[in-house]
Amino acid sequence: MKSYMKSNTKQKVIYLISIILAISVGIVGTILVFRYVPGTTEVVNRTVQDVTIEETNTIKDSINKIKDAVVVIESYQNGQQVSQGSGFVYKKEDGRGFVLTNHHVIDGATEIRVVNNNDESVEATLLGSDELSDLAVLSIDESAVMDVATFANSEDIEVGDTVFTVGTPLGNEYKGTVTKGILSGKNRLVTVDTSTGGFVMEVLQTDAAMNPGNSGGPLCNVNGEVIGVNSLKLVEDEIEGMGFAIPSEMVQSELEALEQGQTIVRPRLGVEFTDLSNSYLLYRNGIMVDDDIDQGVVVVSVSNGTPASEAGLQKGDIITEMDGETVKSTSHFRYLLYKHQVGDTVTIKYIRNGNTEEATLHLNQEAS
Repeated sequence: MKSYMKSNTKQKVIYLISIILAISVGIVGTILVFRYVPGTTEVVNRTVQDVTIEETNTIKDSINKIKDAVVVIESYQNGQQVSQGSGFVYKKEDGRGFVLTNHHVIDGATEIRVVNNNDESVEATLLGSDELSDLAVLSIDESAVMDVATFANSEDIEVGDTVFTVGTPLGNEYKGTVTKGILSGKNRLVTVDTSTGGFVMEVLQTDAAMNPGNSGGPLCNVNGEVIGVNSLKLVEDEIEGMGFAIPSEMVQSELEALEQGQTIVRPRLGVEFTDLSNSYLLYRNGIMVDDDIDQGVVVVSVSNGTPASEAGLQKGDIITEMDGETVKSTSHFRYLLYKHQVGDTVTIKYIRNGNTEEATLHLNQEAS
């Protein structure tokens, strides 16, 4: 019995060794065949192709339409540069180029220079400017004009549409900087301070980045046409992405007068007025206001021979509406008034001795 078990075990060992040897010989043989026998080598060919990726939403063609029309505006006083901004050529005529920028960029300057996209610096002549609209028109020699911008109607663009700016933020080394965004809002009312008091401007709002030096540059639609002139930036630590531009329709309505150096004529009622919150001025003029009245402007004085005096307005009247729109403050009142032209007729509502009255004023003359 023991002899049989030993014989059986020996046969199993021999069988396993035979299998292992057979596998080993097979592997070695396969390797030798692939390495030394002709016609068995696999050839792998790799084809390399150049792939061109085209961006479908680029605005580079639109930028090329406007970039050479944009210029740098440098303002000097007594040989020292005091401010810098942007501007753009909007017309070329009679050997001159006409440049549009902001009033605050050139305000108080004794010398103004314009630098084009080829770094050519030329002296500019101030033709006219207006503080309330924050617009100014300059004239330069036609030889320095590289291109002319085209205006478009800002009413044709909708909130959410793509817009971009071209300007010179933070100095000449960043000349021609382009920022892109969307139109964030239309008909925004923004209060600004002027030498004559607060004034409300109706502007376009965008989230395209604006920085010091962008003022006066163009806000463009996706076709590279000017829909506004950059003018204001909300400067608050907690607020970002809110830039403002003067709509192209308002800009174009004043260009002819500014080119000719004319003062922009706006209607005035012939009254001195103040906010309801100006308790000191009201007290000094002996004017008492009912605490229930929370909106409107208070008439402090009325000049003789003016639309206000002819309509019967008196000291102490509180103007609450103009043409059906509620008057919120003195800045807002100026905004509502300056939307009209000399010669227009407006209807106002006012409170006198607790009663609401209505008057029609013919804006056919200016008052001091």
